Amino acid sequence: MTIENYPLEAGGVDDYPHKVGSMLLTLVDPHVGFEKAYNRWYERDHYYAGCMVGPWLYAGSRWVATRELKDLRWPSGDTTVANPTDAGSYVAIYFVEQGHHDEHFSEWAVPQVRRIYAGGRGFAERRHIHTILFDHLGAVYRDDDPVPVDLALDHGYDGIVAVWSDARGGADARAMHAQVASDLLPKTLAGSAIEIASSWTPSPGENAEKNVPMDLGSKAGGRERLLQLFFAHGDVRDSLDPIRSYTSALESDGLADVHLVAPFLRTVPGTDRYVDQLW
Repeated sequence: MTIENYPLEAGGVDDYPHKVGSMLLTLVDPHVGFEKAYNRWYERDHYYAGCMVGPWLYAGSRWVATRELKDLRWPSGDTTVANPTDAGSYVAIYFVEQGHHDEHFSEWAVPQVRRIYAGGRGFAERRHIHTILFDHLGAVYRDDDPVPVDLALDHGYDGIVAVWSDARGGADARAMHAQVASDLLPKTLAGSAIEIASSWTPSPGENAEKNVPMDLGSKAGGRERLLQLFFAHGDVRDSLDPIRSYTSALESDGLADVHLVAPFLRTVPGTDRYVDQLW
């Protein structure tokens, strides 16, 4: 803690003890013809029963890629994350408090999903594209007094852009984050609608076979795998130009190989908005 008069003196992003430590990100496609049923099942049952009611998981959000947004993904043809590149209509993201990863995922979530499926509350008419646990590495902010990344899922951002890449030259994701956080990311955010660039890497053991009742899609990647989530206000399409410049610099400067850049809109809970725009 850096505030001497905690909590009576207002502090910044580093001045409060609650921090995000890890994340579940699950990228999924419903089967064609089951879009509405999937949306309602997920937001009205599974979102809560499978995640939000669990211990130490404190925030969640759902995002959607319409056909238009899928067509804006790059690079084309790289199936490392999504196979094919435009696979994955819905992404759900959940934050777990720092220091409690195993208490939520190993001790509660795995047994819980088995109970749910054994009770007939699964949804077979879907395909997991990329469902992975990630550890938080850090965040870069556009503003001097920003929304902390720990609150990003609750803040009400209009869109996110997810960027998967692999560090080159034997560097791991943590080293790559430190390098881009010093100069390239601040330049990317400056003057844009993007307020937060958060960095994540797969949690240990994520490439091992998992005893869960479904195929979870593509592999997590190695120690070099960096996932970055960019949180933005306004039309998410307006944030793609600065991110394209960023990913071009990653490759031209020899820092990383970019595997997928994917924009998403926030879903509107309690509605079926966007279910007719996925394909």
